[in-house]
Amino acid sequence: MKHRIPFGAAAVLSTAMVANFGYAQSGKISDDVVKLGVLTDLSGNYSEFSGPGTVTAVKMAIEDFGGKVLGKPIEVVVADHLNKTDTASTKAREWFDTQKVDAVIDLTNSAIAIAVSKLAYEKNRIAIVNAAMTEKVTNEECTPNTVHYVADTYAFANGTAKAMLDQGGDTWFILAADYAFGTLMLDRLTGTVNAAHGKVAGSAKHPLGAADFSSFMMQAQASKAKVIGLANAGVDTVNAMKSAQEFGITKSGKQSLVGLATTITDVHSMGLKTAQGLILTTPFYWDMNDETRKWSKRYYDKMKKMPNMVHAGNYSSAMHYLQAVQAAGTDNAKDVMAKMRELPINDFFAKNGRIREDGRMVHDMYLMQVKKPEESKYPWDYYKLIKTLPASTVTIPVEQSKCPLLKKS
Repeated sequence: MKHRIPFGAAAVLSTAMVANFGYAQSGKISDDVVKLGVLTDLSGNYSEFSGPGTVTAVKMAIEDFGGKVLGKPIEVVVADHLNKTDTASTKAREWFDTQKVDAVIDLTNSAIAIAVSKLAYEKNRIAIVNAAMTEKVTNEECTPNTVHYVADTYAFANGTAKAMLDQGGDTWFILAADYAFGTLMLDRLTGTVNAAHGKVAGSAKHPLGAADFSSFMMQAQASKAKVIGLANAGVDTVNAMKSAQEFGITKSGKQSLVGLATTITDVHSMGLKTAQGLILTTPFYWDMNDETRKWSKRYYDKMKKMPNMVHAGNYSSAMHYLQAVQAAGTDNAKDVMAKMRELPINDFFAKNGRIREDGRMVHDMYLMQVKKPEESKYPWDYYKLIKTLPASTVTIPVEQSKCPLLKKS
């Protein structure tokens, strides 16, 4: 029988005493199989942001690991959460209770990531968040069973925004998606700009999957802000950029556009003519070095497109999870989480990465600018590196965190 466990500071202290009857004990694999559940957006606004590409990346990791861990088969199940929190929670609960899924991975959409992370803690399973970006996942909503791997709102605000402020971009108009990620990004950006003695000249929120961004771009243009920050992702970012081009913003040179969660698949969808000059922060670019190119070309052979940061992060985190199971000698969540925190991450996605006690994977990121069409020399040659952003500058400091799992000095 599984018991519901409320999480809080007291629960953190009692984690070691949690009993999960019928689940794996040390040195064992439950049900003679290690099972990963990919819970993602397969058909909606974020299907290019994550979706089928993430499923492919996780399957690649399992194949590269050898298909077995500790002599037991590794299986994967996949579901489309339809960007509905109740749908995601129902599926995750079914996976945990009847299909004996050990870890759920990806979790596009911030509200979904938080809900499923809480459920994973309740069921003593693991949630690996890659495609949701709200920092709440490892801040006030942290659990001992959650990993936030790719990036978060703090990283984007303190990476992209501070870089633009350093270059004189001291007035901002922020266009945010009207849900958890967009709201938090708006708040975080406003705080970052104000702290640098800049000014947020205006802001607006748009619904998820908005078809028409013309009114929002008119507001942004009229604000005369030096920087227009797009606190959205996927199709919303693509459509916002296309609207910016239609209004002549991208060509005017008077206002800079920055993408706060923009991926290379977004850039590919909008084309270099529209995306040129866009500033963004990313932990991964397929063309960074020989190691990223080697893996990305394998991915390309399967998907006929290059991977973005979410796809690469899902591969890397799935591989890290399996390595932790191997090292722990069990798929018991508590033991595996301990090994995930203990083992360093050194692969094509991150160098000298580590998972902090709050679940945040700490790693460097990169400030990029989208090339002009004439600068691109071959297919998917889209970014030029502006500078490396050290992990310390894109990870929320321990003393600022609200997560009770972190020990404050």
